[in-house]
Amino acid sequence: MRFDVLTLFPELFQPFLTQGVTRRAYESGQVDVHFWQLRDYAEDNYRRVDDRPYGGGPGMVMLVEPLERALAAAVEARRAAEAPVAPVILFTPTGRRIDQPLLREWAQGPGAIFVCGRYEGVDQRFVDRHVDLELSLGDFVLSGGELPALAVLDGVARLQPGVLNDAQSHQQDSFSAGLLDCPHYSRPEVLAAEDGAVPVPPVLLSGHHAAIARWRREQSLRLTAERRPELIAQARARGELTQADERYLAAFGL
Repeated sequence: MRFDVLTLFPELFQPFLTQGVTRRAYESGQVDVHFWQLRDYAEDNYRRVDDRPYGGGPGMVMLVEPLERALAAAVEARRAAEAPVAPVILFTPTGRRIDQPLLREWAQGPGAIFVCGRYEGVDQRFVDRHVDLELSLGDFVLSGGELPALAVLDGVARLQPGVLNDAQSHQQDSFSAGLLDCPHYSRPEVLAAEDGAVPVPPVLLSGHHAAIARWRREQSLRLTAERRPELIAQARARGELTQADERYLAAFGL
């Protein structure tokens, strides 16, 4: 799959794409990423890509024309590379919240063209004419679209075959089954601390795989009910909670 990123700061991406386990996805070409410096598509001597908003107000607005020229270049490059047609995505606080089902869908798709806005926002005429989907990391405001773009690239890359050391890893992540992940423990078996010894939960040392699976499920249910109760309601509405799940939740008043 191919991702084209329209941004004023392509250098923010380079360290990320060469570090950590997800670099395997980029090195192998499973996730192919290309960058388009928006200032290269400005036509004045100052390489201006923004201007004051009509109607007054604070901040600057990204101009339509440099964005359109950069987008046209990205589309043409995809065509020349025989890459599939892909949606144009704008990262904005007003967009749909990014979630794991969306990342799973994109992990099987052709990629996308990402538009990383800056300043006060993007001229709405560009959005109306070219953007297929607006996305947001959550209910907060960032300085630009680069961090959300990086988050999506990471989320998609780690779902590619062979990227994670254990092919089962992403299947046990938070949100993979609509719930938060359970706690995890490693060595030492007993942690020496000033306030007393802290052991690993005994069930994890039992070798009883069914009991371990049930403990992990219950811990996932408990954490989700306490911290993200709306996810429990959604799982219940989808019919994804078993009778054992419901009994566990009821026993703890969750």
